[in-house]
Formats: sequence, C-alpha cells, structure tokens
Amino acid sequence: MLAAGSYLLLRWVIWGPGGGSAYTASQHALWVGILGWLASSLQAAGNAGIHHAGTGSPALVSSAAIMPALAWPVLGCLAVHAIGQLSYPVPRLPRRQADLEVRRVRDFLPRPLAWTVVAVFAGAAIQIGWTATLPGYAPIPYGSRTDPAHGFVPHGGDGRVPGTELASYLGSALLVLAGGTWLVLVLITRRRRLEALDSGENNLLRTIAMNRLLRTVATVASGLAAIAGNHAARPDPSVVSTGWMNVAGAVNLAVLLAMWWWAPPKLRAVRAEGTLPAPRERPAASHPASRLCMSLGAALGLATLVPALVAVLIPGAVTGHAALVVAMAAAPVLVVTAAGELLIQRNYGNRDAPRAWPRQPVSPALLTTGIAALAVLAAAVVVTAVVQADLGILPSWPPTPWACTSVALLAILPLVAAKRRQGISTTVPGLDSALRAITVHRVVRTLAAYFTVQAGVLLLSAAPAIQRALDLEPAPWAWAWDVAPSAGALLAAAGIVIAVIPVRGFARVATPGHIHEKETAT
Repeated sequence: MLAAGSYLLLRWVIWGPGGGSAYTASQHALWVGILGWLASSLQAAGNAGIHHAGTGSPALVSSAAIMPALAWPVLGCLAVHAIGQLSYPVPRLPRRQADLEVRRVRDFLPRPLAWTVVAVFAGAAIQIGWTATLPGYAPIPYGSRTDPAHGFVPHGGDGRVPGTELASYLGSALLVLAGGTWLVLVLITRRRRLEALDSGENNLLRTIAMNRLLRTVATVASGLAAIAGNHAARPDPSVVSTGWMNVAGAVNLAVLLAMWWWAPPKLRAVRAEGTLPAPRERPAASHPASRLCMSLGAALGLATLVPALVAVLIPGAVTGHAALVVAMAAAPVLVVTAAGELLIQRNYGNRDAPRAWPRQPVSPALLTTGIAALAVLAAAVVVTAVVQADLGILPSWPPTPWACTSVALLAILPLVAAKRRQGISTTVPGLDSALRAITVHRVVRTLAAYFTVQAGVLLLSAAPAIQRALDLEPAPWAWAWDVAPSAGALLAAAGIVIAVIPVRGFARVATPGHIHEKETAT
C-alpha cells in the first residue's frame, strides 16, 4: 500500500500538466529524496540487541523483533528511489529520438560523494566486525551496594546479546543496502529519457538522482554502525562504571549533517529561473487576494509548532495521551485556514461580486487519500480496542476517536468560511472559485494527514503494553504486534508527507489569450 501510494504521488508530480519539463523533473527528484529520507529512519532499531534492566519497554533481542526494524528502513529507502525511476513517463511523441550512447554508472556518478559513501560503508563494516568480537552481558537491576572507600556505589545496568548475534543482522542489512544501492544506480543509468529534456539535462538528472540516493544510503549505513556502536559501548553491568559514550552515534550525526549539506546540482532551466516555471508573474498570481492566500502556506507550517511552543512557555502543559498532542498540532492549522478566508473577505470581499464555488474543489486523488486515511484510522482503533479488551489491558484508544471527532468538527469552520465568503472583484475569470478550492484542499489535506498520523501514533503508543501482555499469553497473531511500531512509524511519516503535498493553486484559472502553467501554493 505504501509503495503504491509513493508511486501514485511521484507519478502525479511528473505526469501532471507540464510533466517532463525541467521544473517538474526537479520537483520529482526532490520528492523522491524526501520520501527516501522519511523511509530511512532507524530510530526503531536504535537499541537492537540490548536487554533492558528495570524497565517495561520491550527489548529488540529476537529475530522477529530485530529483522523488521532493520528491514523497513533499508528496503524502504531503496524501494522509494527505485519507484522514483519507474514513475517517469513513457515516450509520447509519435517519433522517438534514438539514443545510441552506452550509459555506464560511472558516467553519471558524483565521484567525491561516491568515495565518501564508500568510506562510510567501510567504516560501518569495520564497526560491525568489531562488534562481532564482543561478549554478551546479562542485565542486572539497578541498585546500590556498600563500598569501604566511597560508601554506597550504584551498580547494575542494561545487558546485551553476544556481538555475533547482532553483527549477523547488521552485517546482512549492510550487504543488502550495498547490493540494493548498486542495483538502483544501474536502474537510474538505464531509465528512460524525458523527451522534454536534451541529453545533457537527462544526464544531469541522473546525477541528481544518484546524489540523493547516495546521501540517503550513507546515513542508513552510518546508522547501522551507530547501532553496533551502541551495543559495543555498553559496559558490563556487574562492574562499577562511571558512564559510557557511543562514539559511532556521534559519527552518525556528523554524517547526517554532512549529507544534508551535500546538495545536489540543479538543472540549468531551474537554476536560471528559480523555483517558478513561468518567466513572468501572471494576473491570477499578482492579485492581492492570491498573494494573501499563498502566503498562508508559511503560517500553516508554523501553526503545527504550537505544541512545541506551548511546551516551552508552559512546562508540563503538553502531557497526556499522544493523540491530544497531535490534535494540538492540527487544530491551529484549521484555525489559520479559516482566518485566511476571513481576511480575504475583510480586505477584498465585495457584496456585488458574484460568488463562484468550484465545480471540483478537491481532486479525486486527495479525496481518495482522505477516505483511505479515515478507513486506516478506523481499522487501527477497532483492532486496538478489540485486542486490549481481549487481553484485559487498560484501554488506551478512547482519546483517539474523541480527538479526531473534535478536529473534524473544527474543520467545519474553514469550510463554512469559504462557502459564505463574499466574492472578490477581479478581472481574472475563475480566480474566486480557485481561492475557495485552495481552502477546501487545505482542509481535506489536513484531515487526511491528521487521520494518518493519529493511526500511526495509536499503534506506536498501544503496541508496548500489548506486546508485554502477549509475552505472558502468547497468541497466533502476536507477530502482527511485533511490526506494529514500525507500521505506526511509517503511517506517521506518510501523514507528514500528505501534509506537505502542495496545492496546485491556479492550474485551472484561465485568462483569455494565454495558456498558463501551474502556480504552486502550500
């Protein structure tokens, strides 16, 4: 399902109006990079091979727990980049341009970045090999004991599995990552050319794709080394220790920052014209109401930071169920959207101007995404409720439907504001309806992202208690809850991706005598 969703999103970016141009190709490559980064997180496997002492958190010490936690990011990032290459449009011209050149991977490979990635892989292999030589420790509950010289001395700590066990998983993941990277590089080299770009631009586009792939796999490889370093740095809990430090984790952070800094090259047309494909501003985009509508995109992004701001200003205010925190992030977005409609009416509304409601305010793809998100959320709530009731666990699901219902009711405000807003005076046909459609799009997009994130958060928060109960009362379906945290993390990441899908603001705003390209709003 996630693979199909990624393919449809990337296909929508590159196959839309103006598809195959330098601008859409650049946007397509950017989205491939974003999805690849989101899929490459190894956070769930950070403590693989560690026996926790004195905590109720589940330990990643078995094959059923470690393998999914490593497989999702390794295979996920490779799959995203492979899907990105497969989503390019097929040739449409009646006569195809012959391309007789022999393309090899090294012809498009960014050499300095490639050698850096090789060094990262080599360092990860050395770290994993060193981890394989280390013994395992049994966990000892935390406590204190008397010492003649220092009085009471704390002792105890987490244990770890033998290094050979963890190294076998990490080494296999590193080999799969290396082999998959080479296969995707070959796929990038051999993918079909875009007819709207010349040979030089097509070759540069392949270099851009390789840049984004190599940067992503470098962070994954360093993440595998950080997991091995976390295992190797753990001291023997039976020996008094003043502390420990994961040096490989610090190196992983440095690699992450370096890969973020290592920006890909830009296509010549995009570099010359900036981020907008049109050489001049069109009447639809130059209208003050349009400028206000598009400027709300930045405000919507800042509105999601309200929980963090409240947590800083009022310590202890952002506590409780995670569903409430997610609701606190979504509600301000809807309030800002409604405020935008009120500002448009106050500043540019005209009672005599006709009101125009768009014939199709929401695209079928976004509407389908919203319905699917609601279905996934309902399934997650029902399954969690049934399992918790069956195992006799204190139910943790009730806040989720209440929070979702509250946000859904709040979404009525911007919709009503868009419906009842006065028309605006303009000479651009269809502008008023386009602005209303943008508001409706933002509301549906917010709800789709919100429902998806809530489903992921519910699985993440409910899985630990259910896993502990299943350890005492095994069930045939217990394996499903071993992968529930990873599925929850992917759903949360998918919700974030949905939340940043841009609005194709003035795609259908026609001005007589002109053929317009798309104007992007957020």
